[in-house]
Amino acid sequence: MPESIAATEEKQSSGASSNDIADDIASAIAARKLPPGTKLREEALSRLYHVSRTKIRAALLILSKDKLIQIVPDKGAFVSQPSEKESRDIFAARRIIEGALAREFVAKATAADYDILEQHLEAERRSLEGDHKVRSRLLGDFHVVLADVVGNEVVREMLHELVARSSLITMLYQSDRDAACSANEHADFLAAARSGDADLAAQVMLSHLTHVEAALRFDSGTNHEKDLVSALLK
Repeated sequence: MPESIAATEEKQSSGASSNDIADDIASAIAARKLPPGTKLREEALSRLYHVSRTKIRAALLILSKDKLIQIVPDKGAFVSQPSEKESRDIFAARRIIEGALAREFVAKATAADYDILEQHLEAERRSLEGDHKVRSRLLGDFHVVLADVVGNEVVREMLHELVARSSLITMLYQSDRDAACSANEHADFLAAARSGDADLAAQVMLSHLTHVEAALRFDSGTNHEKDLVSALLK
């Protein structure tokens, strides 16, 4: 007698967990092995990871919550593909918020706050040769830590959302060299802030965000590695 679908899925479920699968796909997106807009077919992923489609759906839900993919009703799941206009709007909004935030930071930061941010910079530098996802998260978190110091919860929530969206954008469209420049510019900001010159700190922050936006390459994507893509197309 043929096995039921439930029994078959139970056998498949002995493989990787949904969290492991989500982490693996997220790393592939961060490493640009899965270009923006790629459709993530459940049946292909199920074969690839040797797990049930139930586990795949759970993994995709995790990725959608992190905004790495979009789940479109009746169409499926796709690697997120922020448009150029959306990306530029996000950076415009960040400049409006973070120029003022930089001035507030200079007024409120303590020696302990600077120590925390220097430690964060060290973590950023170490991440430059490692996982793209970790690197993008750390580069974005630097700005959220500044908001934590200022202590305005409304601004922090707004910035957290904008940073999450721009971290995805830089993950997809920023080069490794430009990521290293971002870490250096974070150090430049801290040096300006330590000087006590709020106007200079704001100027450095605005220049940093402008540089990050200018370095985005929206016409890239023709030379991605194709291992996962090939599996999804089978």
